[in-house]
Amino acid sequence: MPQHPIPGPRDTSRQGAVLNLADLSYTKLDELDRSRAVVIFSASPLEEHGPHLPVATDLYISEFFAARAAKRIQDSMPDWTALLGPPLPIGASAFEHAGTLLVGPRTLRNAALDYGAALARQGFRYILLFNAHAGPLHVVALEEAAAIVSRRYDARMLSVSGPIVWKVLRGGFSERLKISLGREFNEAEQEALRGDAHGGLWETSLMLLIRPDLVDPSFTRLAPERFTILESLRKNYPLRLGRRQGYIGSPATATREFGEAAARALDEVVWEVVKPVFEAEADGWQQ
Repeated sequence: MPQHPIPGPRDTSRQGAVLNLADLSYTKLDELDRSRAVVIFSASPLEEHGPHLPVATDLYISEFFAARAAKRIQDSMPDWTALLGPPLPIGASAFEHAGTLLVGPRTLRNAALDYGAALARQGFRYILLFNAHAGPLHVVALEEAAAIVSRRYDARMLSVSGPIVWKVLRGGFSERLKISLGREFNEAEQEALRGDAHGGLWETSLMLLIRPDLVDPSFTRLAPERFTILESLRKNYPLRLGRRQGYIGSPATATREFGEAAARALDEVVWEVVKPVFEAEADGWQQ
């Protein structure tokens, strides 16, 4: 049977907050009630996102939603502590150019697995792994890591992006997004959502909300860029085909308004995925 030592007495007065794990001493961590603590960390790569967005776009977006989820957890369960762990800025299935930190899927899986396993061995039973990178091998690697930790240590480690990221790319949340916007999509947005995959409407709008200082104003002049299925089979295709600028979609359509609406809609989706993790009888917590 796996062993999960939980050292030392706990001062429950420290319970109930959103904290950065890296800022705490081991003695303060020992004081936390593991039955009412969740650790949240991100695994999204540095990757080129066109000439207008920083290479940390996926990481910024992932940590943005991780922080909002931590606050939602604490607001909904005031006696719980949410610990935000340092991120893993690596990824699989990424477009490789200057700044991209590309690793093999096994390396990524093992890194996320070891991260989660270390936490589980320390007695943390609830672990949420966030990600905003849609590379198929990347998503699968994180799913595998979470499943192995959960099974091996009798913990609940969930890769949050699994049930979400591909629905975003396939338009699965369009109706929620319209409700969040409070209107129908305009013609430009409707067209931009078709084939939006990398550095386009979604990500540029979110970055206008999260880190507008890092969005190059030239995004308003970037022409739409789309590729056929056959073209997308080529390695680094947005850097080698078309205008060779590394994005897929229509970044010029992006607005902060759209980013705010997307954030509100995805907050609710994330909560629906995350909430069952904390419900003792929720058989479907691994979605």
